[in-house]
Amino acid sequence: MKLYNIKCPDQQVSFEQALKIGLGREQGLFFPAELIPLDDIDALLEQDFVTRSSAILHHFIGDEITLDDLTKMVQRAFCFPAPLHKVSGQIDALELFHGPTLAFKDFGGRFMAQCLKHFASDKPVTILTATSGDTGAAVAHAFYGIENIKVVVLYPDGKISPLQEKLFCTLGDNITTVAIKSDFDACQTLVKQAFDDAPLREQIGLNSANSINISRLLAQVCYYFEAVAQLPKAKRQQLVFSVPSGNFGDLTAGLLAQALGLPVKRFIAATNVNDTVPRYLADGNWQPKPTQATLSNAMDVSQPNNWPRIEELFRVQSRSLSELSYGVMDDRQTRQAVQDLYQQGYLSEPHGAIAWRQLETQLEADEHGVFLCTAHPAKFQSAVEDILSISVPLPAPLAERIDLPLLSNYLSADFAPLKALLLKVTG
Repeated sequence: MKLYNIKCPDQQVSFEQALKIGLGREQGLFFPAELIPLDDIDALLEQDFVTRSSAILHHFIGDEITLDDLTKMVQRAFCFPAPLHKVSGQIDALELFHGPTLAFKDFGGRFMAQCLKHFASDKPVTILTATSGDTGAAVAHAFYGIENIKVVVLYPDGKISPLQEKLFCTLGDNITTVAIKSDFDACQTLVKQAFDDAPLREQIGLNSANSINISRLLAQVCYYFEAVAQLPKAKRQQLVFSVPSGNFGDLTAGLLAQALGLPVKRFIAATNVNDTVPRYLADGNWQPKPTQATLSNAMDVSQPNNWPRIEELFRVQSRSLSELSYGVMDDRQTRQAVQDLYQQGYLSEPHGAIAWRQLETQLEADEHGVFLCTAHPAKFQSAVEDILSISVPLPAPLAERIDLPLLSNYLSADFAPLKALLLKVTG
């Protein structure tokens, strides 16, 4: 697989290189040099999840990993389902929270861990990633206990749910968690600063497991195919996906699936009031505002890292960004959406409810809609219980960690103390 740096197109790398370095020169994202449609989509959709996903990933990666090895990696990574749940006649929920950390990030995090193990050498690796809630848990659990790999996760102090925090800040061992006294965008900036420090990057073998890493993004492509495979053929022709969007990796993966030939009529980018992209799509001006804390905290991102990939995809396909639908909701509207969805018999947390509302509002009579449920409602237990006045039981992965002490470090949003910590934990 050949990829190029969007900012510096002369920098071209293999999949293995992109996997290991994460970001290119000038903090540029890697993008596939070719987007070749898959042959016989209908036959592919008849295959089981692991077989189909292995074929899709091999189509991207090529001979750098044999199909046999890739299938074994996918079996270990995707060892849980991604079922569709019917909400109404026209709308289904794609449940992506059946993995070990109850969020869609399990797919990408676990596949990335398998890739790094496959290409492992004796040189130590340090995974540095920022999370607005779910990435941290998925990455921490995916790499927990893996020899020769250290993981450092940054997250905004006080701006993720307590249960999210318990899920990955109680592990210890090769997992170090850092609460940054700022917002998620500051955490992302610190990650980029670390990658810009070439001596540090070389010394500790720095890598990132954010959705900027191409391995995670490719893994996410697979569950869009899984969603369509569960639909009757008659509903595949006018299909709309509504995607809760913060860092825009999930939407990027969906658009890549569409580029491979998956039958998708259009996508809806559903955001909270951190609406940099919807405003940009409306008026063409890229004007990030200070990040606001919301009920849908995983989408509290005002400068989404993956957006350049979406623009690049539309550029190379000679498409207009006007094809993207979008919608914005504040906390009051989010609460109402959670309530209305529950009255229809489906329990959702805020992110999924936002995607559902935008789908329900924008879906046309001849279309069928799928909205992405990116996290288990119990991960936002207090918010959901407050909105619905019900009790949300904790599934086992959360219940077993609820009483464990947090092991986090607490730092300001300055690079110097973070660099010192990185050298300490990897020394």
